[in-house]
Amino acid sequence: MALIAVDQTITIAMSVKDRHRSADWYKEMLGFETIFQIEEAGWSELQTNTQNVTLGLGEHVQPAPGNCVPVFGIADLDAARAKLEGVGVRFDGPTEVIEGMVKLATFFDPDGNALMLAQNLMPAAA
Repeated sequence: MALIAVDQTITIAMSVKDRHRSADWYKEMLGFETIFQIEEAGWSELQTNTQNVTLGLGEHVQPAPGNCVPVFGIADLDAARAKLEGVGVRFDGPTEVIEGMVKLATFFDPDGNALMLAQNLMPAAA
């Protein structure tokens, strides 16, 4: 049995120099569709052609080439983090909270690969 239960969503997060240009490229080349853009967070998210898999583009002045971080949806990030830390999983700093949007925590597998947990804080659509 798994220590924590991630939901059935995954976001593949990548750093890019110009997320609007990159979003256009992914739309034109692969047929992805923009779900939303959060200007204050420098974030764009696109729906891929795979159900429950999105592509997140985080804007950075100097993105690391070849970077990619799988982001797993989780209902209760704080509880999941406590369980993982309890068995020695290493996290990269404190949990980041973008109020009213998302709670994020980066952690590492045994080989040092970065992974992320994300708890959606956006109000449910009526």
